[in-house]
Amino acid sequence: FNQFSWEGTQAGAEAVGAGEPQYAISQASADIAPNIQAFVDQGYDILVTVGFAAGEDTLKAAEANPDMWFIGVDQGAPEDSENYIGIGWREQEPGYLAGIVAASISETGHVGAVGGTAVIPAVPNYIEGYANGARSENPDAEVVVAYVSEAPDAAALADPAGGTTYTQQLLAQDPEIDVVFQVAGLTGNGVLQAACDAGINAIGVDVDQYISTPETAQCTVTSAEKKLKDSVNSAIRGIASGSPGADGTPGVGRNVLGIDTGDVGLAPFYEFEELITDETRAAIAAAEAGLADGSLTACDLDETTGYCVQTLP
Repeated sequence: FNQFSWEGTQAGAEAVGAGEPQYAISQASADIAPNIQAFVDQGYDILVTVGFAAGEDTLKAAEANPDMWFIGVDQGAPEDSENYIGIGWREQEPGYLAGIVAASISETGHVGAVGGTAVIPAVPNYIEGYANGARSENPDAEVVVAYVSEAPDAAALADPAGGTTYTQQLLAQDPEIDVVFQVAGLTGNGVLQAACDAGINAIGVDVDQYISTPETAQCTVTSAEKKLKDSVNSAIRGIASGSPGADGTPGVGRNVLGIDTGDVGLAPFYEFEELITDETRAAIAAAEAGLADGSLTACDLDETTGYCVQTLP
């Protein structure tokens, strides 16, 4: 997630003729605000912060530095902001497509999803969409969902070994699961590894994990993908043009991107093409069209937050 956002930053900087961008890695939440302030102090024009956890500190910095631009990846900027572009996605839409794939390739009708934590809205958004997509393909599908942690901590998002162990335990509890969707960051890389070790199929998240996580490519059929690189690149170009929001670039405030804007979808199937039947391809195409024109919704939305209503444990 961070890597593809960084590549978008690099591409955007090159596109607008800026100097070589710099980055800082926050090892803990307490590092985020100081890292932001360090770039503010150095006089940068645009700062990209990545991740839901950085949202509060990014908002404070944007309010304190009105002459600087902030792009928050996976963050919801206030609508009245004048210098903060929040980039978010309707994760339920690529999740829905991933669910169609999972149900169509499952031989048992039992498909799993391992989330890092339910308190980060993107995670249950993906999973609610996944469950609904699976049931659209197979109304009798058994969708088994488990969350690694109650908090957005290292266990939830940054522990591949723990993700492997957790998934092994889940598969022991329900040995009929033959497809697993990971929504758990680096912990999820361990989920993919457990699937490969068990000889079952897996679906990645956020980026094309066939490419980004090659050690588990042999069982990663596809990924529910956000076009992170394109979205960040576009936001930078919009700022440089003087008209954020014009020409399809993300605008100031909260942006919620989806199938209709071309910012989410499924990664390629690579050598798994033969698993995807013509009927499944037709179902995916129909779902994409419905999601794009609004005739299909991937989940029920909470009217207050705009996020999926959580129905799964």
